[in-house]
Amino acid sequence: MGNVRDILKSKDNPLVTVSPYITVFEALEKMVEKNIGALLVTENEKLTGILTERDYARKVILQGKTSKETRVNEVMTQNLITVSPDNTLEDCMQYMTNKFIRHLPVVENDKLIGIVSIGDVVKYIINEQRYIIEHLEHYIKGR
Repeated sequence: MGNVRDILKSKDNPLVTVSPYITVFEALEKMVEKNIGALLVTENEKLTGILTERDYARKVILQGKTSKETRVNEVMTQNLITVSPDNTLEDCMQYMTNKFIRHLPVVENDKLIGIVSIGDVVKYIINEQRYIIEHLEHYIKGR
């Protein structure tokens, strides 16, 4: 099974971050523009949190707040679980399943270098299994 580094190599979209002081509305606009479900929040190049669609639903809408008046730092998730590029995909699946999260920031030497989503992990595993199956079929057929 692969590791986080393998996923980061295969991703072609750049890391998208936002300031903790922009409005949730501005953050949502960026999510729509980039077609993503989470934004990493940084201040002075330091990871301070993550804002997800789930945060928006639970901490803004259901709390009666407005996205145009609420700042990201008021509703972002701050106690983050991060992974390193050397973590296995099995590690990622376990963290995501046990903690009910869909995104893992990737940190190396105290520097934010990427993000891995549950979709990234599933896509990688499916492609890896497809390769193994094709390889076994060729082996069985003697080619």
